[in-house]
This record gives sequence, structure tokens and C-alpha cells, in this order.
Amino acid sequence: MLDLIDRFGYLGVAGVVFVESFGIPAPGETAIIAGAVAAGRGHLDIVAVAVVGFLAAVIGDTIGFEIGRRGGRPLVHRFGRYVRLTPERLDKVQGFMSRQGPKIIVVARFVEGLRQFNGIVAGLSGLPYRTFLAWNAVGAALWVGLWSTGGYLAGDHIEQIAKTLSRYAVIAVAVAILAVIAYLWRRRRKSTVGGAP
Repeated sequence: MLDLIDRFGYLGVAGVVFVESFGIPAPGETAIIAGAVAAGRGHLDIVAVAVVGFLAAVIGDTIGFEIGRRGGRPLVHRFGRYVRLTPERLDKVQGFMSRQGPKIIVVARFVEGLRQFNGIVAGLSGLPYRTFLAWNAVGAALWVGLWSTGGYLAGDHIEQIAKTLSRYAVIAVAVAILAVIAYLWRRRRKSTVGGAP
């Protein structure tokens, strides 16, 4: 991603965030962090990275909103499988959004899976566009602000941070696997002991 942003600059940040925001799975957070790291190294301007990321997120979500509003469920049922939006997943996300109201638009920006379908589901649910736009802008500003600030402050240390995080992720996965194995073994042992004559 750093190479992509080095090559395409602001256009690379905007493109990745834009397509992710209207429903195509893409690494939007990573693009913003890479743009911010490039700004920390002096290759880009951090304010421009944040503004471009914000605009791309809001415009992308608006397109997603229009897709949901105009195309409705038939369109999502027909093409949703190509972007991992199954009817079951759509029902869950739509139910969650109806229960939680517009504030979920802000929270969804920080949740992988919800972020990509935020606009589409809001359009499907009949939410007024002005309400969606206001909450979406708040969510996009917070999301872009967090990742651009984090990437900018990480600067040249981003590779070291990524290596450290991946090392701890491997340890966490290993511990989780061992915990599941221990749980299954204890459960099997209890059922064998309990079922013995």
C-alpha cells in the first residue's frame, strides 16, 4: 500500500477509500494510514490526505446510499454476492441499523463489513438523505481523523509497528487455538467420564 500511495499519491488514497465506501471490499483504513505515513516522511501533506480521505468516504457512501435507495433489495440480491453481501447479511445489518438509528452510521465507519455496506443499507432502509449525510460526515471525519493522525505519528516506525503487531497477533492466535483444544479435550473427557458405567 505504501508503494501504491508513493506512486499515485492523493489519487491512490481517494480511489481506495472511495470504492470501499460504496460497497467494494478494499483496504480503506490502510490507504489512509499509508497516505499519512507518506505525509510524515514529507512526500504528501497530512491535511490534504485527511481532506481527500474525508471527501472520498462521504462521496463513496453517498453513491452507496443511492444504490440502496434506487436499486433496492432486488439489486443487492442480484449482485451482492460479488461483494460478499448475502441476503442474510443484509437482513442482519438492516435490522441492526433500524434498531440503533442514525448513530449506527457513525459507528459502522469503524467496523469492517458494516463500513462497506453502510450507505447501501441506509438507502434501503428509507433513511432521509440529509440525516444520512450529516451522520455520515461525522463518522467519516472521526474515522479519517483517527487513522490519518495515527499514521502520521507512526511515520517511519510503521514497519516496526506492523511487525510487532503481527508477532503479537500470531501469539494471540496460537493461544486461542490452544484454548479451544483444551476446552474440547475437557468437554470430551467429561462426557467420557460421565457416560462411563
